[in-house]
Amino acid sequence: MTEKPTRRTVLSIKDILRLEVAPALGCTEPAAVALCTALAASVLKTKQIESIEVWLSPSIYKNAYAVAIPGTNGQVGIDLAAALGGYGGQAELKLQVLSPIDQKHIDQAHQLIRQNRVAIHLLNDQTGIYIRSIVTGSGETAEAIIRGTHDNLVSLNYNGQPVTACGLLSDIAETRNDIEDLETFLQGSTFDQLLALVEQMEYEDYDFIREGIACNLKLAEHGLLYGCGLGVGKMLDRLSREGLISRDMIFSARMMTSAACDARMSGAKLPAMSSAGSGNHGLTAILPVWAVSQYLSSVDETALVKAVALSHVVTGYIKAHTGRLSAVCGCSVAAGA
Repeated sequence: MTEKPTRRTVLSIKDILRLEVAPALGCTEPAAVALCTALAASVLKTKQIESIEVWLSPSIYKNAYAVAIPGTNGQVGIDLAAALGGYGGQAELKLQVLSPIDQKHIDQAHQLIRQNRVAIHLLNDQTGIYIRSIVTGSGETAEAIIRGTHDNLVSLNYNGQPVTACGLLSDIAETRNDIEDLETFLQGSTFDQLLALVEQMEYEDYDFIREGIACNLKLAEHGLLYGCGLGVGKMLDRLSREGLISRDMIFSARMMTSAACDARMSGAKLPAMSSAGSGNHGLTAILPVWAVSQYLSSVDETALVKAVALSHVVTGYIKAHTGRLSAVCGCSVAAGA
């Protein structure tokens, strides 16, 4: 009897960074909703969408309900995210699915919503990440289901028949298997073993981490400049400039991270380098480490990059135990660690 081959065990820092760290545009939950709808719409032959129905787990619903959608000038709504995914989303971009949207797509989405042709349903029997989208038009129907992680497509159907000739499906299936291997590996690792992985970083890993730092710094600078969203970061900056609060490394970490979150959650059309499937996790994992490095003269860029890499690894390690979505904010219990 032939033994079933086992999947490869993830052992390198490169594997962890590839699977856990990626750019994401806007809040991850409405992006995932838009991605699910975009995936369904991508197999329709017609461009005339007649209706969209979306079913969500409570975790996705609560996180996507009131957050601004990138490119819409601060507009919110799960129905809007779903409709934009159908009209202008590009599924190949995964969590940057809404990058291509323009005013025409926004107008089309609002028209469909005004006609009561976008329905959002809450599924209390689903836990974690679960999104199901059905898109209809000109007698065609397509269904997509995302489960487990924000871009994990587990089912795609056209007129009731499974769609198998889709390159994206095979890519996602391979990634899903790798993520399962990664979480198993992380759960069985010690901190010393994880620290040793960071010492194995190669040149391209350093470049990737630098890209993430620069990406998230742009969001922080945007938040400090425009005071968007709640304006927490800009408010802290103003208090410091007026001499009411001293600016030390802990204060700078709070200010930069808050400003970046302000920008991201208000719908700034700038990607965040995410960590463990979350943009805010990525901001929290990267920016405080960067802020502290600016106050330590003994820290060079190599040490900073390694520290950020370790921050991503620890975030992934904790999320492997808590799950991708937790009742308590993962920014505090995972990335904040």
